[in-house]
Amino acid sequence: MKKEKRNRKVIVAMSGGVDSSVAAVLLKRVGFVLPQGQGNPERSRRVDVVGVFMKLHNFSLGAEKRARKIAKILKIPFLSLDLRKEFKKRIIDYFLEGYKRGITPNPCVVCNKEIKFGLLLEKALALDVDFVATGHYARTNFGKNLTIVRFLPKIKLLRAKDKNKDQSYFLWMLNQKQLRKILFPVGNYTKTQVRKLAKKFGLPVFKIPESQEICFIQTTINEFLRKYLREKRGNIVNKEGKVLGQHQGLWFYTIGQRKGIGFSGGPTFAKATVGKPYYVLDKDLKKNLLIVTNNEKDLYKKELIAKNVNWILDKTPRLPLKVMAKIRYRHKPALATIGRLKSKVYSLKFKAAQRAITPGQSVVFYQGQELLGGGIIC
Repeated sequence: MKKEKRNRKVIVAMSGGVDSSVAAVLLKRVGFVLPQGQGNPERSRRVDVVGVFMKLHNFSLGAEKRARKIAKILKIPFLSLDLRKEFKKRIIDYFLEGYKRGITPNPCVVCNKEIKFGLLLEKALALDVDFVATGHYARTNFGKNLTIVRFLPKIKLLRAKDKNKDQSYFLWMLNQKQLRKILFPVGNYTKTQVRKLAKKFGLPVFKIPESQEICFIQTTINEFLRKYLREKRGNIVNKEGKVLGQHQGLWFYTIGQRKGIGFSGGPTFAKATVGKPYYVLDKDLKKNLLIVTNNEKDLYKKELIAKNVNWILDKTPRLPLKVMAKIRYRHKPALATIGRLKSKVYSLKFKAAQRAITPGQSVVFYQGQELLGGGIIC
């Protein structure tokens, strides 16, 4: 007698929030069905779901309790992984080092590569798990049909149905090996639908507020930086080099910033700035200068250089290539042309100038719904 194949096993990264909780519901109750025969639903196999909470910092106790409670409601096994040491080394230290170098890093992008779809995926595969699922708002081209994954020559990463919540921007570092093992159950739902599903299935997180953008920062970025980076005062100057005041340390400022520049410079500055808002234009690390402008048009530029570029399909497309590019998560995609300068270093030329292109942030490339790849602005 032919031995029945085992169910596929899926680990769900549960954060204690509504998105990952509903992802677990969709896997457990609604279906990511695995058909064994055409037109024969009775022979379909469902997935075995295991909830996993990643302890990444010291103030995640409440989130862990919520995730454990959801797993109990869903009657699925629950594991808690203490990854605080790895998270500190790979993400928090990366974040602080970036600010020390005068750039504005995006830790969520690196966390997805190194922790959620790096370290967690490694541990899952070691436990003979078939897939890792998260509550990210994104999609792949195999959707719910897990049986076709191995037949697809390439896995495409697509924008989510909910354009306002789409998180594909944060996933540009992923590769084909990872994408073949990743599920995004809420990618075909809007946030409103996800909350309704949470309520429908009796999950007590359906009203929980949106999570903050950087999970390990409970206050403001500057307050967090002050705990680890000392003040290093220097001059604030305009484009012509005229001293307008003093800054407290270049890491406390980002390109395009208007509020909180914190001038202190006496009569010279007061006379120069009456009725004129100033913006951070650039930083000179060697001279420890913060360069500002009171002409907002100075912030607009039509070109950038991106390094460490990753192509989702593991192959550089034919260049030059026209794409819709995003230079920040909430940035409206803009038409640009990509050209190659050298290995993993590319130039982008925008059709229209973009405001506050910021070193350290991610620039990502789209064609239609498909995320082609991305890089770090340098």
